[in-house]
Amino acid sequence: MTAESTNSKPKGSFCGRTRREFLRQTGAGFTSVTLTGMLASDGFFASRATAAAQLGGAARGSKITLKDGRVIEGRLAKLKSLAEKPMAAPAEGAPDPRLIVLIDDNLRRVFVPLRRILEADESATGQAYETFHVRQTVADQGGRVAMVGPIVHITEFSEFGRRILEMNTNQGPISVVQGITLITPKYIKVEALDVRAGKDFIWDMRIAFTSLPRETLGNILARQIDPKNIEHRLKLVRLYLQAERYKDAELELDQVLNDFPERKEQFARTLLDLKQAFARRALAEIRLRSQAGQHRLAQRMLKQFPTDKVASETLQAVSELQNDYRARFEQGDEVLKKIDEHLALIRDSALRDRLKPIRDEIHNELYLDSLPRMAAYRQFWDDSTLEVEDKLALAVSGWLVGANDATRRLPVALSLYEVRGLVRQYLAEPVKLQRNRILAEFASQEGATPAQVAKILAHMKPPLETAALENLPGFFELAVDGLAGEPPVTYYVQLPPEYDPHRRYPTILTLHGAGTTPQQQIDWWAGSSEDGAARLGQATRQGYIVVAPLWSQEHQTEYRYSAAEHAAVLNVLRDACRRFSVDTDKVFLSGHSMGGDAAWDIGLAHPDLWAGVIPIVAQARKYCAQYWQNAKLVPFYVLQGELDGDKVKDNARDLNRYMVHRYDITVIEYQGRGHE
Repeated sequence: MTAESTNSKPKGSFCGRTRREFLRQTGAGFTSVTLTGMLASDGFFASRATAAAQLGGAARGSKITLKDGRVIEGRLAKLKSLAEKPMAAPAEGAPDPRLIVLIDDNLRRVFVPLRRILEADESATGQAYETFHVRQTVADQGGRVAMVGPIVHITEFSEFGRRILEMNTNQGPISVVQGITLITPKYIKVEALDVRAGKDFIWDMRIAFTSLPRETLGNILARQIDPKNIEHRLKLVRLYLQAERYKDAELELDQVLNDFPERKEQFARTLLDLKQAFARRALAEIRLRSQAGQHRLAQRMLKQFPTDKVASETLQAVSELQNDYRARFEQGDEVLKKIDEHLALIRDSALRDRLKPIRDEIHNELYLDSLPRMAAYRQFWDDSTLEVEDKLALAVSGWLVGANDATRRLPVALSLYEVRGLVRQYLAEPVKLQRNRILAEFASQEGATPAQVAKILAHMKPPLETAALENLPGFFELAVDGLAGEPPVTYYVQLPPEYDPHRRYPTILTLHGAGTTPQQQIDWWAGSSEDGAARLGQATRQGYIVVAPLWSQEHQTEYRYSAAEHAAVLNVLRDACRRFSVDTDKVFLSGHSMGGDAAWDIGLAHPDLWAGVIPIVAQARKYCAQYWQNAKLVPFYVLQGELDGDKVKDNARDLNRYMVHRYDITVIEYQGRGHE
């Protein structure tokens, strides 16, 4: 962090003890309530669109729809460069090629190319938001924070909405007391406070409303309202509703009605609406989990789905999902039964012996995501014009190459099975001489055409079986050779819940920064796991594999743009694809800090390997400027902090190029945030 001095207060470090004592103060004089523009309770919740309150004096502003379907809301500006001030006017008579669009929602600034916008509604006022102003003694003199260094430690927010943030700077570790000054359903404003001793800082940071749990918010907001005033209490309910935290809103309203029983009848309809909203959200979550291949979890959620006072259309959708699962399981059972029936009709014992291992494999591994392979078999299994061998050929070949390419010729189907065995041996064999021998055997197989091999590869399990670490479900520690002369590269993998090797999974390959570890990258994406507890992060929820290599050397502090680093990342990707069911069309490369620098460079150097690149607090240097045109071939989603030194300005050169050439690029700049 650097600071620009704006007063003559004594300089020098502020000891951590003084700041902790400050947080322990009772906070007298810091918690008076600012509640303005509250809605009358009559007609409350008649429509979400009519809920009214001010958002920092402004409504949401423009509504931007991108060509990829994303919708972004906020105040709109058009820029010539990411390095310019958002509302700067062009010089008189100068050309004004403003090809970059900025959308500011008070939490972050989103930059996209003008020509990637499908529609821009600049007249949309949107709904106004409930706001809570938390009175704090904000520092108005002192060093203005111009750069935020790596964060070392952050305390939890106290009931007064205060915390201590400690970060590394070029002057050594510095602690800053921060206080929440504004709470809205979308963002929370956190400012540096006047600590009455030591050195003050001027700093406005924004964090997402969703980043704070209800317990923490509840403790802070409880000091901003009069609990005996129903209007104050309802304002809090509306806050949660506008944030789409329906369960929190329902719990809050339940408490209101317990405290004000005479109003139960008035708000009965509102409570019912909240139950409906929560039920719809729960249904959407079940569908998401089902699409992510987490079928057992989805079924448990369906079984436990609340039914009390839930709309009939929602319950109907739940019933349809349950029936769909029931039907698919019945189809699977019927497939296995029919295979056994048809196999029993084969009179040639030698042929039965050849078919039995395939039958056993299908019995052991057929599940919901591989059931569609049996579609051709199911369609013709009762066809009296087909021989039993033809029907079994459809089952075998459908299992191996998919229903669309299933064949009725049993010799071809059995040849495909033999070819798959050779493919698996070839991919698992480390010795080149042995691989050449295996390759020579392909010539004797009828199903060994390039087209058939490609279809087999698309439907086979990874060739290498790998054991997970004990007591850590789906977690692996592995190693692969690096560049010649370099040590092996250790890497870690977290599989999503209910991993099925017959399903292809989108994958995040994430690179750690200086002073952090691959395990921390796994935690960041998939959620932390203590004592084998289930991870609850977004990669887990969305059904992504997370791969995190130890790509750098010990004590390395910056990306070196070396062949060894490229090889470490690419060799890990190749090895992971041999062990796990990675959808190679959906591999995303990401990284934090120097890992983000590496992701940026490696993403441009090998654009054919990635579905997208996500550099976080990263910097584009050296070779990135030489092959920047490769960004046309791979989408970029760049995350940066407003106060992360000169990176915003330094990256503008490359990001401007992507923007003006209409590449698929999104830049997110979080306000008041630094190198996090």
